[in-house]
Amino acid sequence: MTDHVDVLIVGAGLSGIGAAYRLQERAPGRTYAVLEQRDAIGGTWDLFRYPGVRSDSDMYTLSFPFEPWTHPKAIADGADIRQYLETTAAKHGIAEKIRFGRRVATADWSSDTATWTVSSTLADGSTETITANFLYLCSGYYSYDEGYTPDFPGLESYEGELVHPQFWPEDLDHAGKNVVVIGSGATAITLLPSMAQDAAKVTMLQRTPTYVLSQPGSDPVANVAKRFLPKQLVHNVARLRYAVMTVGFYMFCRAFPRVARAILLGLTGKSMPGVDRASLKPPYKPWDQRLCVVPGGDLYKAVRAGKADIVTDRITEFTPKGIALQSGEHLDADIVVTATGLKLVALGQIDVTIDGTKVDPHELYTYKGQMFSGVPNLAWCVGYTNASWTLRADLTWKYVADYLNHLDANGYAYGIPDPAADFGHDERLLDLNSGYIARADELLPRSGARTPWKVRQNWFLDTWDAKHTDLDEDMIWVRTADLPAARAEVV
Repeated sequence: MTDHVDVLIVGAGLSGIGAAYRLQERAPGRTYAVLEQRDAIGGTWDLFRYPGVRSDSDMYTLSFPFEPWTHPKAIADGADIRQYLETTAAKHGIAEKIRFGRRVATADWSSDTATWTVSSTLADGSTETITANFLYLCSGYYSYDEGYTPDFPGLESYEGELVHPQFWPEDLDHAGKNVVVIGSGATAITLLPSMAQDAAKVTMLQRTPTYVLSQPGSDPVANVAKRFLPKQLVHNVARLRYAVMTVGFYMFCRAFPRVARAILLGLTGKSMPGVDRASLKPPYKPWDQRLCVVPGGDLYKAVRAGKADIVTDRITEFTPKGIALQSGEHLDADIVVTATGLKLVALGQIDVTIDGTKVDPHELYTYKGQMFSGVPNLAWCVGYTNASWTLRADLTWKYVADYLNHLDANGYAYGIPDPAADFGHDERLLDLNSGYIARADELLPRSGARTPWKVRQNWFLDTWDAKHTDLDEDMIWVRTADLPAARAEVV
């Protein structure tokens, strides 16, 4: 027999656990299940195991609003985050709803029955099918199967160890070795100080510099307050404070890019004296690409100690012993880490069909940051690019629960964001010009230029809209009484 649930959640990481909690809290009568392709809770935080892996957002905004973050670190290690997610899922009875080892392959919508039929592949190659009235994709937007590695000339001649951070070997020993980390994003900036503790030398080879900002690894005010005040209260206040600081600084950078650039470059230059200034100056404005956080200045300390350095150049080719650069320099490397980015995917790489017609994600417009034009009873959880993922995710978790309650209150079987609505001109779903986003431009759904079709990167405005949202705006509703089965019963 085919199982049936009211809501099917795909992904048991941060997004899936939060979605399940809000569903239990705000729409408690609904049955649900969570499908997870891996064998453990955690999503990103279970997949990534490279040295030093940590959050690049503060934990007061990245953690759940309903489950206080009590760890003393404000910028947390991956293992601590994974433990937090596992504990939260167990505490709220979500863990028992998770079905592991299910790789969702297809999702087929039937307007006649108002159901999704979802097929998953199991480890033994067999197929499992489950039906649901609502499908909630909480698996993020990057591939778990492969990262992005450019086609480097001469790579096949390299005799050392080549590693992508997304698939870090458990037995990799970098102690006493020369390591080159290719990249300048959050992963590279995390790897450099962590590996420098044991390596002979770590060189971060970047084509383009990134803006970095040091942030304390812990919050002494919050840690002291936890001793005397209710943990939930401390968490709520800290979350609001960090959210305002993060979003406010982003808005400042966009409004006054020259001033923001001068401030960021000034701070970085003082923290890394002796480093070539060209290696610290991005050619773009702050927040054209994501700004990277350096907890406790660990990157700066590693460079000042002489255990690490930063080289800005382009790769000519790989050689048996390392990398030859356009400048003529050669970087000797026992290990090369390709921290060159992620591969983005749409809708979890699931083949989605509606009444037999396959859906092209790039032809879709995003509705209220989570649903899609012409796609019934389906939501996709996507966080912010300029702030913590969870700030937006929690808004979507609440919206989906309210949407489901709206169906019941009005006798609706399903709703469809109007595919003939006025979207305005096309805009990118993710408002950054980073390479990994540009490479996926023809794959991802689009944003419109007017609400409710515009995907904004503004927590203040989105929070206001969430409190005053019109669930009927640009929606087409179909009543349960109008389904073919219901009409047949009447006849």
